[in-house]
Amino acid sequence: MENKQKIIHDIMLLAPVIPVVVVEEVGHAVKLAKALVAGGLPAIEVTLRTPVALEALKAIAEEVEGAFAGAGTVVTPAQIKQVEEAGAKFMVSPGVSENLLDAADDSPLPLLPGTATASEVMRLGERGYGHMKFFPGSLAGGAPYLKALSGPLPDYRFCPTGGVSLANAGEYLGLQNVLCVGGSWVAPKNLVEARDWDGITKIAREAAGLK
Repeated sequence: MENKQKIIHDIMLLAPVIPVVVVEEVGHAVKLAKALVAGGLPAIEVTLRTPVALEALKAIAEEVEGAFAGAGTVVTPAQIKQVEEAGAKFMVSPGVSENLLDAADDSPLPLLPGTATASEVMRLGERGYGHMKFFPGSLAGGAPYLKALSGPLPDYRFCPTGGVSLANAGEYLGLQNVLCVGGSWVAPKNLVEARDWDGITKIAREAAGLK
């Protein structure tokens, strides 16, 4: 677990933002990832919310130099096996269950587990986790909540996701217990559908310069 936590720590420090992407067409995956990497955002969370997500994840992992392809919305042990086979370098979950954590213990991939309360943070701490996703960020209390957690629970580090935007990312990133944020705004659906990869690279550069 200690080694996997080190890996997650390093991935979270690659850039201030981890793009959270929903890939609707496999043909978009590689070009989208290349645009994000070119803009300075190498860690990419491909959410398992579409029928082509695993195929897209595999394509990014195999074809995009410099990308750290991760799998998001991992909620079952079966999905852990699937993303391992697809070549993911890390996994992200919106929350946790004992079955998911047990399966993650047996996986070579590091997991960034989702939390929304102090009790969940403490329970994950007992399982050896020191790095977590804070979700849904804006609805679960936002930056003020995470700041409040840093007092009684100073040893944990977070990646807030959910309602994070260019406008409020800096508020999160200014906190001592936040290493990065996750956001979908860096890969807006309209630009992906228009295949405006240069536009996405421009947004990525802006996000990469946040910290």
